Amino acid sequence: MTPLISNDATVLGLLAVILGFVFYTSNSANSGWQKFYKIVPAVLMCYFLPSLLNTFNVVDSDTSQVYFVASRYLLPACIVLLTISVDLPAILKLGPKALILFFTGTLGIIIGGPLALLIMSSFSPEMLNGAGPEAVWRGMTTVAGSWIGGSANQTAMKEIYEVGNNIFSSMITVDVIVANIWMAVLLLLASNAKRIDARTGADTTALNELRANVEEFERKHARIPKLEDIIFICAIGFGVTGFAHFCSDLITPYMIENHPTFDKYSFHSQFFWMIVISSAIGIALSFTKLRKVEAVGASKFGSAFLYILIATVGLHMDVTQIFESPKFFILGTIWMLVHAILMLSVAKLIKAPLFYMAVGSQANVGGAASAPVVASAFHPALAPVGVLLAVMGYAIGTYAAWFCGQVLQVIGS
Repeated sequence: MTPLISNDATVLGLLAVILGFVFYTSNSANSGWQKFYKIVPAVLMCYFLPSLLNTFNVVDSDTSQVYFVASRYLLPACIVLLTISVDLPAILKLGPKALILFFTGTLGIIIGGPLALLIMSSFSPEMLNGAGPEAVWRGMTTVAGSWIGGSANQTAMKEIYEVGNNIFSSMITVDVIVANIWMAVLLLLASNAKRIDARTGADTTALNELRANVEEFERKHARIPKLEDIIFICAIGFGVTGFAHFCSDLITPYMIENHPTFDKYSFHSQFFWMIVISSAIGIALSFTKLRKVEAVGASKFGSAFLYILIATVGLHMDVTQIFESPKFFILGTIWMLVHAILMLSVAKLIKAPLFYMAVGSQANVGGAASAPVVASAFHPALAPVGVLLAVMGYAIGTYAAWFCGQVLQVIGS
C-alpha cells in the first residue's frame, strides 16, 4: 500500500513538530499535562508518536531515508558532543560505589540478554533461529546497545549486526516499554529514598557533598552561548563525523582484503569503524581544553541530535507488534529482571545510597535522555550527575553491546 507521505522533507518536518509538541507539553504548567507526563515519560512519547506514522501507513519506514541520514551524520556528531564532556576525574570523585553500580548495571545487561535467550529458548526453541537478518539474537543486540548506552548505541548495533527491520521493530517496542516500566519503578523508589537509605544503613554524606559541588560548578561555569560558540560546537561534531567517515572508508576495504576472517567480529562493517572512531575521538577530546564547550551546552546540542535520532528510530516501530509477539516482551522482562536483581543485590551488599543504584541503572538503560530525570527526582541539582554517568554509558555502550552481541550470536546461531 502506498504511504500517505513519501517526501522525506515532509517526514522530517513531521518528526520535528512531534518532538516540539512533546517537549512543549512535557514542560507545560497545565495540570493535565503534568499528570499525564507523571505517568507516561516524555521519551516514550518521542518513540511512540512517530511509530503511529508507520503503523497507520502515513509513512513507509522502509523507503524513507530520514533514518539513514540521522544514523550516518547526526549519530556520530551526537556521540562526539556527548562524550567530549566526560570528566573522568569527576566520575572517580563520585566514589567507588557509584562506579561499581554503574558497571554492575552494564554487566547485568551483558549477561542478562544471553541468559534470557537461553531461558526462553527452552520454551520456544524457534528463538534460536539462525543467522538471518531477522534472527532474534540480532534484534537483541539493538536492545543491548540501547540498555547499555542509549539510542545512539542501539542504532550502531542495528547497522553493525545488520538487523532486519521486522525484528528491529519488535525489539524497539520491547526496549521502550520494558525500559520505561523500569524507569517508573526507579522514580517510585526515588520518592522513598530517605526511608530506604535509612533502612539499608547507606552513608549519604558524600552524596550531599556532591550535590553542593554540582550546584557550585553550575553557578560558576554555565553561560549563554554566543553564535561563535554554536558554530564551534558544530565544527567539532561534524568535523569529527567527517573524519570518522574518511577513516572508515580506508580501514574497511583494508580489513576486507587483508583479514577476511574478521567479518564475524564486525570489522568489515564501515558503520562499525565510523562509530568506534567517533567514540574514541570524543573520549580523547575530553582530556583537552575542548571539553570546555560543555559550558556553552555541547551536550544539549548532542541531545537535540539524539532526539531526532530517537524519532527516526520510533518511525521503524510498529505498535501492533506488542500483540503479535508477546514472547518478545517476556524475553525483555526476564532480561530486565536479571539487571534489576543484580543492581539491587549489589547495592544492598555494599550499602550504597539508592541514588547511586537508580542513576547507575538508568545511565545504562535510559542513557542521557532519562538518567537526568531519575537523578533530578532525588534533587534537581543532581541531574548533571545523571548526564555524567549516562555519557560514560555512551562511551562504552558500543563496545559493551558489541561484546554482548558476540555472546548472543554464539547462543542464537
